[in-house]
This record gives sequence, structure tokens and C-alpha cells, in this order.
Amino acid sequence: MEAKTSSQEAAADNSTRPAPPALPWSARLQIFALSAATDLAQRRNGTVNRFLFKLGDRQTPARPRPDALGIRSTDLTVDATRNLWARVYSPAAEAAGAAPLPVVVYFHGGGLAFLSASSLPVDGMCRRFCHELGAVVVSVSYRLAPEHHYPAAYDDGEEVLRYLGATGLPADISVPVDLSRCFLAGDSAGGNIVHHVAQRWTSSSPSNNPVRLAGIILLQAYFGGEERTEAELRLEGVAPLVNMRRSDWSWRAFLPEGADRNHPAAHVTGEAGPEPELQEAFPPAMVVVGGLDPLQDWQRRYAAMLLRKGKAARLVEFPDAIHAFYVFPELPDAVKLVEEIKAFMDSYASVH
Repeated sequence: MEAKTSSQEAAADNSTRPAPPALPWSARLQIFALSAATDLAQRRNGTVNRFLFKLGDRQTPARPRPDALGIRSTDLTVDATRNLWARVYSPAAEAAGAAPLPVVVYFHGGGLAFLSASSLPVDGMCRRFCHELGAVVVSVSYRLAPEHHYPAAYDDGEEVLRYLGATGLPADISVPVDLSRCFLAGDSAGGNIVHHVAQRWTSSSPSNNPVRLAGIILLQAYFGGEERTEAELRLEGVAPLVNMRRSDWSWRAFLPEGADRNHPAAHVTGEAGPEPELQEAFPPAMVVVGGLDPLQDWQRRYAAMLLRKGKAARLVEFPDAIHAFYVFPELPDAVKLVEEIKAFMDSYASVH
């Protein structure tokens, strides 16, 4: 049999690689700006040039007056000593009705090192979630790496739950809420935080705290390991936003010094170490996967791990979705995603 030349092997490899996704110009422009800002800000010595990143990270203030969707927002200081705060979104009292609303505690993405609750795409997405899900959304602005390494983001997530249980929501939130129907949700790095905060909370939450986790929602969660998965290799240089260089940088920025990507913060699926211990109270999970996301193999493994441990897990796949597709409301899959989240919340809110 004739051996293949290197050029033939490269051609065969390229034939299995998907074409770059077709996206509207508005999405392409935002992706370009965020990618460029991230690349400029990620210094080789592991630090971040915050000034340069701000050039691509548009900020927006809270809006106490209702917007076009009838949603208002207010900022809430959780712990001023560590600059931990959250932005709370609530519907108008007339639209919400008399029944208490569930609470969604949301953790934004950004590789554990970028973005905040006041970043324009995060703010817009949380407004849509508040309106479409019929919930009060608490968007957490946790401390970022590399200034704050592991486990700072997880500590902050847990502290927000303690604060909500002890202090509640701001007095100017005019709708009733039910903290026993609390959902943790997050995208990308925020999905990673969701898992770890849920694991911690169900292992050691105060018995007198009214916050009960009805479910967790992981949107294209940022998990990883030293292994390079099939999707990471196949989509390298094709998928927008996520590539191995950016991802590896973020893990180095967040993980303890000397740790590799098989550290339990990144690697939670058991192939390179023990699976996480999950208590009986660990909540049902909705795991969202995109077919053009390089992280998809890790996300499917996460859902499989939950099922092996006897936990409820709903895997929702969007075959044509890029990483962070939910940020762009003009994409049809972003609309479908909200419908899936609403169905998940409805199915578990009453159980708890």
C-alpha cells in the first residue's frame, strides 16, 4: 500500500474540519472586538492589561427605571472589602403577579479572568433571562484571576448565597421571591463556578439558610484537563473565541502556582483523577453543549459523570452553536435556549 505524503495527510485532516460558522455581521463584529481585546490583554507573564481589555469590554450601568422589556436593575454590594457585588434584575410588579418568583444566581463567563456583571453582553443577556424566564436574576461580579487565584471565584459564589439567605434582596425590589427555588446558572467559566459552588453549598450550607438549590444550568461550561480532546483538536483555528492558547492561559492565571489542568478545579470528570464527591442534595443539572464549541467533549463528560453518580442531568445540544451563542439574541439558537431553560426550571421549581 502506498504511504500517504504529509500534504495528503494534511488534506485529509482538513477535509474532516468544519467550515467556519456563518454568523451575522453584528455577531462577527462583537466576536472580533472581544477576541482582539483578550489577546492584547493576556500578557506572557500571566498578568492582564486591564486598560487594553476595557477597549473591547463595553460597560453599562444599572437602570433603576424599567427598560423596554419592563426590567429594572440595581447594583448590590455583597462584601465591599473584596469588591464583591451583584446586579439584580427584576420585572415590574404588575407583570410579575402575586406569586413569589424563583431566583437565578448567574455567573458570567470570561475565562475566570475577564468581564463583569456590568459588561454590556452580560447585562443584555441577564435582562432577557429575567423577562423570558419569569425570575429575579442576581448576576454576580466575582473576583477575577490572575489577581485572585483559585478558589476566590468559588468563595465569592458561596458568599453571595450566604448573603441572600441572611440579608435578602434590596428593599427596592418590588416583587416577592422564593429562595427555596434558587437556580445557579452560568456560561463558560461561569458554568465551572456553578458546579463548584453547588458542590460546596450542598456539602456545608448553614441549616438555617433559606436558600435551596432547585437546579443548576451550565451553558457550555469551562472544564478541561491535560488531555487534548477530539473537539479541541478538530476545531482549533476554526471555532471563534475559544482556542487552546487562550484557554491554557486562563487556567494558568486561575489555578494555584505549579498546578496543571488536571487540578480538580478544571478537571471534574474523573479521567485523570477521582470524580468529585456529590452529596444527596446536589441539584438536577441542565448541561448545554454547542457543536462548534471546542469545549464540548468536556461538557458531555460532565453530564455523563453526573448520571454515573445517580444525579439528574439533562443534556441539551445545539449542533450548529458556537461558544457563547447565547450572547447574541439575533441567533435562532439563542431563542431556543431560553425556551429550554424555562422548561427545565418549570420542571424542577415545583419539586423543591
